[in-house]
Formats: sequence, C-alpha cells, structure tokens
Amino acid sequence: MVLFARGSLALRKTPRAVESFKVSGTLTSAVNYCSSTPALPLGSFVERFWQISDSAPHGKERIIPSGTIELVINLHENEFRIYNLRQPTLCKSFSGAIASGAYDGAFVIDAGQHASAIGVHFRPGGAFPFLGASANELADRHVDLETLWGPAAIELRERLCVARNPSERFFLLEKALAAHLFRRMEHHYAVGFALSVYGRVDSRLTVRDVAQKTGLSQRRFIQVFAREVGMSPKLFCRVRRFQQALELVRRVVAPNWAQLAVEAGYFDQSHLIHDFQVFSGISPTAYLRQRSERVMQNHVPLVS
Repeated sequence: MVLFARGSLALRKTPRAVESFKVSGTLTSAVNYCSSTPALPLGSFVERFWQISDSAPHGKERIIPSGTIELVINLHENEFRIYNLRQPTLCKSFSGAIASGAYDGAFVIDAGQHASAIGVHFRPGGAFPFLGASANELADRHVDLETLWGPAAIELRERLCVARNPSERFFLLEKALAAHLFRRMEHHYAVGFALSVYGRVDSRLTVRDVAQKTGLSQRRFIQVFAREVGMSPKLFCRVRRFQQALELVRRVVAPNWAQLAVEAGYFDQSHLIHDFQVFSGISPTAYLRQRSERVMQNHVPLVS
C-alpha cells in the first residue's frame, strides 16, 4: 500500500478488476466500453473510470447534463472539439486532455474524437478536491487539464497513450488524482447533507429547508454548494430529477409520459417536457427516436 501525504488517499499497487461490455449487440458497429469503480475513500468521490474505443456510426453526439464534472483524455489525437448545440458548425478546440464542468444544458462533441478515449466520471461534488479551483469556476465550460494541473496533464496523457490495457490506464488515473489532491477528500458538512437529501427521489425539501437544517443562511448554503458541485442547489435538483426521468425512460420501449413524469417527481407531464427541451434541446418523442444503445450514457446521436 502506498500512502500519499496530501490527503488520506491510499493507492493500490495493483488495479481493480474492470467491467467490460459491448454497448451494441453487433460486433461490427459496436462501441467497446469498460469501466471500473475505485475503492474507498476515492470511490466516494469518483463514480467510475471508463474507457471507450471504436467509432460510433454517426458524426456527432449531444451530451446531456448530469450535474457532475468529467475528466476526458483523447488517446487517439491531442485535440477535442466542442460544438455549440444551436450552431453545430461552430466549435471550440481544446487539447486532448480536458475537464468538462457541470453544464446546465447539452453540448455537442465530435464522436470520432471519442474513438479512443478515457475518462474520470466524478460523483456530484466529487471533483472539487482535485481541481485546484472552485467547481463553479468550471460551470458550463470546458478547460484544458493543463490549465488546472500544469505540465503533469501532458505527461499523464502521454503515459495513458502508451499504457497496455484499461486496467493499467485506470491505475495511472488513480495515481494522477492522488498527486493532485488540493484539498482534503471531504465535503463541507452542509454539502454532504444536501447531496444525501437531493439524492432521494422522494425528497421534497426546498433549498431553504436544507439551509435551515444545516444552520446556514440560504445565501451561504447556496455559495458553499455551488463552490463544490458547480451549480446552485435548485439547478442541481432539476438536473438530477431530469436524470431520474431519463433512467425511467431507458427501462421501457414506449413510455407513458404522464405516469413517468409523476414517478420522476414532476408536477405533471408539461413540466417534464419543458425540462427535456431545456436540458437536452429536444422533445421527449425526439429523444426516443434518436437514442441509441451504441453510445455512452447521457450521449445522444445528433440528427441533422
């Protein structure tokens, strides 16, 4: 066991087992995807390491907000292009190692650039100890990882590119996170309580309710929450409710939208439709037509 002085993260000398599967059932056009959840305490902040390979059969994908932050490294080329959802021909170019902040709406990626990519999917608020910046500074933004980690980000990508397999790459990601613990791996007590409450589908506590229970003013609670999570508590609850609706949609072929809306915590179907438009840029019926098993979770093939 190797212990790192900057924080309480214990790093294993051998990587954990990797879960691997085909996102599609056909071998020729499948997207190969594998993932691994790190052990505690890191597993309380990182939901999974993931790797994807093989090109999807479409050019671009929209990514729907999840209320979380992601680190993504392109193993094929040293570039990422992020497109504007409303003007898909316009894009911003970044290096091949980026941090994707918590978004309040969908954005578009070049699916070909994810033909060989690896990443860290943090739990809500989980990226905060490793950023060197407040999570709300990355809100609705992509940032070169080098901006946050310096030359170490370039070195990390180079090592990931030459690593032999996903297990080895996931181990390198663990080492990189351990080397960039800018803060202790713990949430502000109010943020930890709020995340546990907001994680329950049946929770009806308002922002004011949670602030009162934590002994903070509403304004102070919103500040500390946004600093660690990257968005306000109210917006986070809306995004997570929308994610719950998407999870229910994934389980059925032909959803009963009115019933699904109630199960996900919406007042009625019209509110669900509104959030679909706000967070994904498409209607529920359009989402059903465009969704695919050949893409990662929260990714939808972009249809012209």
